[in-house]
Amino acid sequence: MNYFTVDIHFPNTIDWRGFPVPILHTCMPLTLERLHATDPNRERQFLVLLKFFLYPSKSSLGPHCCLYTLQVFGSCENHLPCSIISPGMTLLKSSKTNSDKFERDSIEIFTVETLDLGDLWKVRIGHDNTGKAPGWFVDWVEVDAPSLGKCMTFPCGRWLAKNEDDGTIVRDLFHAELQTRRYTPFVPYEITLYTSDVFAAGTDANIFIVIYGCDAVCTQQKYLCTNKREQKLFFERKSASRFIMELEDVGEIIEKIRIGHDNTGMNPGWHCSHVDIRRLLPDKDGTETLTFPCDRWLATSEDDKKTIRELVPYDIFTEKYMRDGSLRQVYKEVEEPLDIVLYSVQIFTGNVPGAGTDAKVYITIYGDLGDTGERYLGKSENRTNKFERGTADTFIIEAADLGVIYKIKLRHDNTKWCADWYVEKVEIWNDTNEDEFLFLCGRWLSLKKEDGRLERLFYEKEYTGDRSSNCSSPADFWEITLSSKMADIDIATVTGPMADYVQEGPVIPYYVSVTTGKHRDAATESRAYVILIGQEDERSNRIWLDCPRGKKGFSCGSVEEFYVAGLDVGIIKKIELGHDGASPESCWLVEELCLAVPTQGTKYILRCNCWLAKDRGDGVTSRVFDLLDAMVVNIGVKVLYEMTVWTGDVVGGGTDSNIFMTLYGINGSTEEVQLDKKKARFEREQNDTFIMEILDIAPFTKMRIRIDGLGSRPEWFLERILLKNMNTGDLTMFYYGDWLSQRKGKKTLVCEMCAVIDGEEMMEWTSYTVSVKTSDVLGAGTDANVFIIIFGENGDSGTLALKQSANWNKFERNSTDTFNFSDMLSLGHLCKLRVWHDNKGIFPGWHLSHVDVKDNSRDETFRFQCDCWLSKSEGDRQTVRDFACANNEIQDELEETTYEIVIETGNGGETRENVWLILEGRKNRSKEFLVENSSRQRAFRKGTTDTFEFDSVYLGDIASLCVGHLAREDRFIPKRELVWHVKTITITEMEYGNVYFFNCDSLIPLKRKRKYFKVFEVTKTTESFASKVQSLVPVKYEVIVTTGYEPGAGTDANVFVTIFGSNGDTGKRELKQKMRNLFERGSTDRFFLETLELGELRKVRLEHDGSGCRPGWLVDRVEVTNTSSGVATVFTCGRWLDKKRGDGLTWRDLFPSV
Repeated sequence: MNYFTVDIHFPNTIDWRGFPVPILHTCMPLTLERLHATDPNRERQFLVLLKFFLYPSKSSLGPHCCLYTLQVFGSCENHLPCSIISPGMTLLKSSKTNSDKFERDSIEIFTVETLDLGDLWKVRIGHDNTGKAPGWFVDWVEVDAPSLGKCMTFPCGRWLAKNEDDGTIVRDLFHAELQTRRYTPFVPYEITLYTSDVFAAGTDANIFIVIYGCDAVCTQQKYLCTNKREQKLFFERKSASRFIMELEDVGEIIEKIRIGHDNTGMNPGWHCSHVDIRRLLPDKDGTETLTFPCDRWLATSEDDKKTIRELVPYDIFTEKYMRDGSLRQVYKEVEEPLDIVLYSVQIFTGNVPGAGTDAKVYITIYGDLGDTGERYLGKSENRTNKFERGTADTFIIEAADLGVIYKIKLRHDNTKWCADWYVEKVEIWNDTNEDEFLFLCGRWLSLKKEDGRLERLFYEKEYTGDRSSNCSSPADFWEITLSSKMADIDIATVTGPMADYVQEGPVIPYYVSVTTGKHRDAATESRAYVILIGQEDERSNRIWLDCPRGKKGFSCGSVEEFYVAGLDVGIIKKIELGHDGASPESCWLVEELCLAVPTQGTKYILRCNCWLAKDRGDGVTSRVFDLLDAMVVNIGVKVLYEMTVWTGDVVGGGTDSNIFMTLYGINGSTEEVQLDKKKARFEREQNDTFIMEILDIAPFTKMRIRIDGLGSRPEWFLERILLKNMNTGDLTMFYYGDWLSQRKGKKTLVCEMCAVIDGEEMMEWTSYTVSVKTSDVLGAGTDANVFIIIFGENGDSGTLALKQSANWNKFERNSTDTFNFSDMLSLGHLCKLRVWHDNKGIFPGWHLSHVDVKDNSRDETFRFQCDCWLSKSEGDRQTVRDFACANNEIQDELEETTYEIVIETGNGGETRENVWLILEGRKNRSKEFLVENSSRQRAFRKGTTDTFEFDSVYLGDIASLCVGHLAREDRFIPKRELVWHVKTITITEMEYGNVYFFNCDSLIPLKRKRKYFKVFEVTKTTESFASKVQSLVPVKYEVIVTTGYEPGAGTDANVFVTIFGSNGDTGKRELKQKMRNLFERGSTDRFFLETLELGELRKVRLEHDGSGCRPGWLVDRVEVTNTSSGVATVFTCGRWLDKKRGDGLTWRDLFPSV
């Protein structure tokens, strides 16, 4: 859509220098003087778009042979409730899009000129009701005002017809503020280009201009002529071509301009003498004219054969009105203009098969003072045949000084037979000051290779600044707002796309999921938003739910998920959901709204089933939901970390493979998570920083990194990784400095790195010898591939393939196979072993006797007794087994134990009175523990920590704590309320060493009766290794899966489940039964899985492989029962696992509701 249109042509005049001046007014019908601030009636131009709805019940929606009128209303400069009205109704005559105007489902564009109305707030639109079909249904009117930097929408959605709706043919439409799009305001420029008095100096090409201000602020590239006739009229030899147009405001100082042409027409070559740019002064009381000398050819056959020139100003001519009405004229030279610099650009084409290209190559160079614009690399200074395999080509680019160069953009047009191109590196020299800039590329520009892109951004080798230009989705911008770099940035100074995302106050991430209903009108293309409301009515900013590029709005039955960031409002009480639409086509039926807060470990699920529409339901487009009505799910508290990954400076060090990370700490481990590659991460000699949400398991002990070895660059040279806690600033470093590759370095795709905190390694290195004994049972041997995972007090070993044994034929009946694993991080005392095979080969069934694992550095052997089948045709038909370590004694459950209680008193209030506590455990409740305060043994002073011990029955895992503040007997209590500030309470079970943390931070009032108390939930638990060992006993779990009742709810795919508990997980298990048709519509299927005790169940992952004729599956719920204890846990789902429905996922993580 072209916002600038040709309005008026003036006859040629003679410039004061003797040049004939044809004048073209573009986007401005008036001269610059008429726009002077002294003229109160200065005019503005608006671009008006009218949209006509595709109304299903009418055959004709556009009026025929009518006069269509528009009137615009604006506000006064003081914003009082009065109006400035455009002088009379404006006839909408000439549409810029359609010759037959106002037809059904069409958009018409008009240019409207009127006085300066200030901020627009109302539009009046109507017609004269003449013609055969005068009835008219208007969807909306959009007014684009470049001088205001606003594009405003005025919704209508009504008939303008005598025989429809309310019979009105004139309507007042009001501004929809939420739909306003803001951009840099436009200001008027008078641009005069002087063609030299040189033979053939004139041109038929189309000339463009770009104007640059300070800090690389610039206008868009603007062509000065809009048609072929104008190209022939202007830019003749010894002439001045003058244009008046509105372009982006680049600030008070113009540092340079770029002029060029498209090299079209019969005589495209052009010799430019100079360029004058005239504009208003900042205070609007005069004008200044800047002169940009050129005196060069812009031609492919003259001079240096370039068609683009950058010019810097030489002098400034200022005209200013004084207070007495006189005109003051001042001429001065520009102080310290930018230098015109020659840049030598050397491009190295890689030495790989097919690396060279015959396509046309273009480059854009970016510096802190501006950019070069896109330049065609036509003539190599050192080679005739450019961009051949293993060669280096040098090009000279003339441009105004760019300052420090930090980025380049390379692309080609994919023409000719051999268009694919592999760029090794680019070197740029500033020939004036001899600065050198190196860009390590190592990427293909090809539709057939890597990610199929013809355009790439590359950053200078030493550059560590902002890379937000790589952002391709709203989630990328939200991630930048969470980074530590934003802490030192003044939000008021942020410009560009980031301005829509930054906000004041502490910011945390949120995950929002919206399910749209299945009604035929449920979908909307409106822009949705949420507002979070916390305690004491603290509210976040409006958080827009913007879909990724290429996706428009919310379709029927879809599930859209958004990663956003917003103000931390504490415990969320309410959430407002709305959209910016106001017309009939913007109605939206919301079925379900989910909000996950990872830093609080909570997910809220709201069943909405309500319309957000002007003409549906109760007629509102936003609604506030109380989270008391939501189902609450505990998803585990996450801590925000800033993760920085360094890729090594070696040839081919970058990767296209998928990268996965598992992190281990003193308090547990995370699941394997994928590191998002995005556009330009994990490239050679580059450090990439992004935000990670990690379970609270610190301090960390080790990290495992795995790549899948896929993609056109399957290898990666990993240097090191740094984790920074965003709350505390604690740093943990992980060093590697080697390849993850099947061909280079250690020839492995997996590595483990020891955590280094304050220069100290958190773990020791060792080697393990694994001895596997196959039973002496008929058919005990296996031909399948066998894998194990070893679990210990320091985490697990990851998947170890049992490949190289001393025996040529492994796992034969009554044989022992030995496998060695060197350079592994020590797991400490071992507790569990997981063994499985892939069920391949002629005889995959296997009867395993036992496994011995020897820690060679400790010289200690751990026995895992098995004595069972791993087979799909024998025993219970399971091929995955977990075994407990036989070295660890399983003791009888404790009856009594001792608890240590550490109480920290805050600065908000101390007490001389008594305190009592009651501990609530999973198995028992303790008696009251009374702490008596006395003058001799004074406790609970401000800022102090007190430690107590008391004996009790064994309570199991402690879940909550009751705390009371009790007055001593016969103690006088004053009328004013006395409070005690309890900050934290830490309870340690002394037998096993389990620690329970309570972050109270609460004021407890003094009372005489015990019925007044406060209850605190456990915040964090640290389970000791000894406690974990006691729970590792074989248990059978009953898994009940209920399939939904909707048509097509059943699945033919293979289904898998993984159950997660406080003691670990089951691993991925297939849900299968012989000779049964499982997971049919409305059915309930039961399965039994044998594994070691999982403890408290926290999550179930359900997935299928997408196979079969009908793989789509609607899961209602999953119920898991521990058959030993009888405890059942229900995991509600109610979602599709289908690539073609909902959010398109074939897996779900299900959590038990709180």
